[in-house]
This record gives sequence, C-alpha cells and structure tokens, in this order.
Amino acid sequence: MPLRAFEEVTTVHAALNALAQRADGAPAAANTIARKRAVLYAALGYAVDLGRLEFNPLDRVKWKAPKVAEAVDRRAVVDHTRARRLLAAVRSQGPMGQHLEAFFGCMYYAGLRPGEVVALGKANVSLPASGWGELALNLSDPATASQWTDDGERRRRQLKHRAQAEVRFVPIAPQLVALLRGHLDRFGTAPDGRLFRGEFGGPVSDSVYGRVWQKARAAALTAEEQASPLAARPYDLRHAAASTWLNAGVPATQVAEWAGHSVHVLLKVYAKCILGQEDATRWRIEVALEGS
Repeated sequence: MPLRAFEEVTTVHAALNALAQRADGAPAAANTIARKRAVLYAALGYAVDLGRLEFNPLDRVKWKAPKVAEAVDRRAVVDHTRARRLLAAVRSQGPMGQHLEAFFGCMYYAGLRPGEVVALGKANVSLPASGWGELALNLSDPATASQWTDDGERRRRQLKHRAQAEVRFVPIAPQLVALLRGHLDRFGTAPDGRLFRGEFGGPVSDSVYGRVWQKARAAALTAEEQASPLAARPYDLRHAAASTWLNAGVPATQVAEWAGHSVHVLLKVYAKCILGQEDATRWRIEVALEGS
C-alpha cells in the first residue's frame, strides 16, 4: 500500500480498527490500543517531516477506540483454600511441577508478574529462619520470542513502569518464605543465580509453566470450576495477591507499591475485587437515612 493511501479516511479507519484487535481477532487491551496508536501517529508524523505526506492523517479523523473491560473479573480471582489446592496440584505434576511450586507461590503470595519470577535470583531474596522475608526486585525476563532479539536470547529488562536499576521491595509472608527455603534446599540455583530453571536449564518458558498450570488446574478444580474463569491463567494468581492485600485492609498506596502499579491503575483494575465492604456501606446508608 502506498503511503499516500493514508490520505484516504477509509484507510486511516481501517488501520485504527486493526490496531484495536489482537492477532486472533479478539479486542486488544486499552493500554495496547493507546500504545499502538501513539506509534502509528509518530510514524505518520515522521512521514510528514520527510515530505511524504502533507499532514498527519490521524489529526483529521474522528475515531474512538472500542471500550474494553479493564477491571479484573473477580470470578477469576482464586481464594486461599483453592490457591493452596492448586499449588499442591502443581507439586504433584512430577519433577517439573515440584520445581515450579514455589514459582507459582511467588505469584500468589507476593503478586509477582511471571517475567519477574523468571528473573528472580538468590540475591533478590531475603529468607529469615522464621517470620516475614523480603524480595528486592530489579529485573524482569518477559516471554519474548528469540527472533525479536539481536542475539537470539530472551531479553532481560528493567521492571515494568520503572527506570533502569530501580528496585521494588515486596514483603513475603512466612508461607512463601518456607516455600522458597525448601526450593533452594532441594534445587539450589542455576549457575547465574536464578531460582528457577526450564527443562534444559535455561529460563522457564511460558509454555512450560503454562502446561504445568493447566494440568494442575484440571487436577485441583471441579468440572464446573474448570469451565469458569477461575484461575484460568497463572497471571490470575497475581490478581489474587493484590485482591487479598486490598481485602485485608492494606492501604491502596501500599498495595500499588508492592504490585508495581500506580494507585489509579490499581483501583481501576481491582475495584470489583474489593469484597466485604458493601454490607458495611449499606449499613452506614441505613443509619444516615434513619437519622434524617
């Protein structure tokens, strides 16, 4: 398609509609749409600078991104009883499952993103003999296909929404301290200090931990639960962690810091997962109405 085709409104709308979809045709996330639109705008602006276009076509069209639900579906958030059952089911999936029990535990108890767990090294963990420990996170190893990197290796990067070398501290409950201590006692670390290894000694791939999770989910949940969104993805364990902290009364500012979110995003994403407050709110309204 020639660049000047973007001077046609229909071409611009087609491009914007395309970036609002994922590769499988499902709606893209709102943040993804905004990021891709910004990239397209910059590219077309560069074409204007080069004299290939007379104006930026995005400035002359009216287009609204489709509304996409950003809040976490609270049906996907697993409670503590089922979470423990799922972790036990992970442990039952042979040697790799035993190796990954603490991997999933980091998501559930500490709210880590999968890439943050993959990059987790012994130097990042403080594990006392008893009581609470702490994680000092400074790297993420997101799932990136090797063909998209210069050296064919997965890329490590700074934490999401953080500057290079910035550290995020996360307290870890005694249950996770015990899991990690047991993991280190049994499996040690990779030569580079990483806590978790894949099937061939490299970083844990999303396909490996995804397979283990689906098998554990089938073993731990009823047929009705399996058909629901409940803990459908390992990432839902992170949602469960943030929801648990919020429902325990931890201030949103503190939860946002631990989870690596802004407070605005945290409340927008997890608003529907803050349970147990509706009855108290209704009682306060009743009291106010009775007194009027």
